[in-house]
Amino acid sequence: MKVLEHNGCHIIYDPTLLAEQPQQCFDPDYWHQKGAVIGSARGRGTTWFLRGRYLELALRHYYRGGLFGKLVRDCYWFSGWEKTRSIEEFRLLQHLAGAGVRVPRPVAARVVRKHFLYQADLLTEKVPGAKDLVAVLQKQYLDEALWLKVGEMIQLMHQSGVCHTDLNAHNILLDGENQVWLIDFDKCHFASGDGWQKSNLARLHRSFVKEVSKVGIKWDETAWQYLMQGYTRMKGA
Repeated sequence: MKVLEHNGCHIIYDPTLLAEQPQQCFDPDYWHQKGAVIGSARGRGTTWFLRGRYLELALRHYYRGGLFGKLVRDCYWFSGWEKTRSIEEFRLLQHLAGAGVRVPRPVAARVVRKHFLYQADLLTEKVPGAKDLVAVLQKQYLDEALWLKVGEMIQLMHQSGVCHTDLNAHNILLDGENQVWLIDFDKCHFASGDGWQKSNLARLHRSFVKEVSKVGIKWDETAWQYLMQGYTRMKGA
């Protein structure tokens, strides 16, 4: 990894994944001018999907949610570079990828400090041909083998000591080869002890139930049993 610092801007990046200028690659206009924007997705902000020289990328600016986010939209209290949102997520993704968990590779993170506050951006690999489970399950049921793989990947994440505080059906992807990916590790953290794993799984179960009533995904308790079988099987492996 390489580090760049200039006038309160702190960037870490992987030169094996990023050929473009790190100082420019966090600006959507830079990619628009190159004709390299290949899509976008709206959430709390806009995630831009980009065609990099080495691989397709996803660019995200960090925004606050809730009532406070309406007052201070994208600024956070600064308490050290490694404690900023983008760099913490970058480090988590590094750790997970090293542990064999299938996550988007972290490409670059930027923090712009303004006195006691900062703004943050993250550039990651865009998983090619991937759809989240909600999109997939609106069209079809998954077979037992796929649910087992979902459970195994979650267990592998837990074995690596990472607590996914927003584990839901939108944050699990299937790519074109039916490989399972886990995404969106903002505000997630390392954890020890017991209890947090069950909390992650309970949150995921609630999200499936919610999406059944909301958009009619093709999911039932049998699918959950298969997922848990995969989770338990990987735990004993």
